[in-house]
Amino acid sequence: MGTSSAHNDTQHAKQLGNGKHGTSASDIQLSGDELLLSADSEITPTLSVVMPTLNEEGGIAQCIEWVKAALEDMQIYGEVVVADSSDDRTPEIAKENGAVVIEPDGKGYGYAYLYAFERVRGQYIAMGDADCTYDFKELPKLLNMVRSGDADMAMGSRLEGEILPGSMPPLHEHVGNPLLTKFLNVFYGAGVSDAHSGMRVFTRDAWETMECSSTGMEFASEMIMEAGAKDLEIEEKPITYHPREGEANLESFPDGWRHVRFMLVNAPGYLFSAPGFGLSVVGVLALVLAWSGLEIGGAQFGIHTGIGGGLLTLAGFQLMLFGAFSTVSSDPVRGASDPFTTWFTKRISLERGATIGSLVFLGGLAYGGYLAVTWVTSGFSALPIAVADVVATVAVVVGLQMVFGSFLLGSVNQ
Repeated sequence: MGTSSAHNDTQHAKQLGNGKHGTSASDIQLSGDELLLSADSEITPTLSVVMPTLNEEGGIAQCIEWVKAALEDMQIYGEVVVADSSDDRTPEIAKENGAVVIEPDGKGYGYAYLYAFERVRGQYIAMGDADCTYDFKELPKLLNMVRSGDADMAMGSRLEGEILPGSMPPLHEHVGNPLLTKFLNVFYGAGVSDAHSGMRVFTRDAWETMECSSTGMEFASEMIMEAGAKDLEIEEKPITYHPREGEANLESFPDGWRHVRFMLVNAPGYLFSAPGFGLSVVGVLALVLAWSGLEIGGAQFGIHTGIGGGLLTLAGFQLMLFGAFSTVSSDPVRGASDPFTTWFTKRISLERGATIGSLVFLGGLAYGGYLAVTWVTSGFSALPIAVADVVATVAVVVGLQMVFGSFLLGSVNQ
């Protein structure tokens, strides 16, 4: 950096001072151009604004101007880091307007952010698209919540704010975003109104706590999932969502499915354990009703109920095992914490699980043998009760699942 540039940096820093949040009010108001730092500036920025770009030459200059306006409003130093994968004039325009341009060495929306976040210098980090859909002049109200300690991450809510005509397809506004937000709130306790808003501000500590790793569009979901699972405080402020400049890079159904898939595989309690427990309860109840001959409201339950109950019990138990295996082997964002998974993964050793499974297996085998002997000693005339055969078969299969499941869990935990 040249002597003149270093001198200007020092003078500007003295003008702003060092207050509670790194800056304090000054009689001399610096312009946005003066507050936007270059890559070689000796001043540490308070705020780093990251924008991933893929052919955004129509909107990048406006977005950087909005950031400058926000910095001027707050009188803090900042930097704009553009993670660029374009083949148009986006990087040249960004540099001309004062941004730091970096080129990720991998592909993907999430990877662009991951690459950029490793290189930012600010105490606080903001993110947003460079297509003019997010007005960066609204950054102060988000940053203020984080700087005051009211939130670890502040998000702009489009659904609670204003969506200008032509900004968002009706399918996204009324179905896609609300539904995906509902998933995240139920599965991960996020408590937000617009989980897929791309305008966010958070502390460096919060980013390190989240430990995100997704490289695709599901990165936006992963941030909320990690924040919710790790009890970070998320707050929202209404924002205005604008029509985009340039062509959209989002594919509604493929990208929407990527979010749903990512949410499900990282919540095995909801994907496997809860459905498995429900199926098992219904299955066992059906088996008991059919086996005992009880009547409810004059209705009798026979072999068909017994077969259905047996199938549901086996399927449910297998799903619960899947939930336990997923929690232990895949390190999901939110592992299954239901009683069965906790019991099976925390309290059951290979030996104990194999022993319990063997006892269930042998019990079912003994009961089946008793039924067979009864049939043989009757001269093959007294057929065993069909439902009893189902009960014996279910016990044998569940026992085998338990034995081999314990060995599998033991191999995973080695």
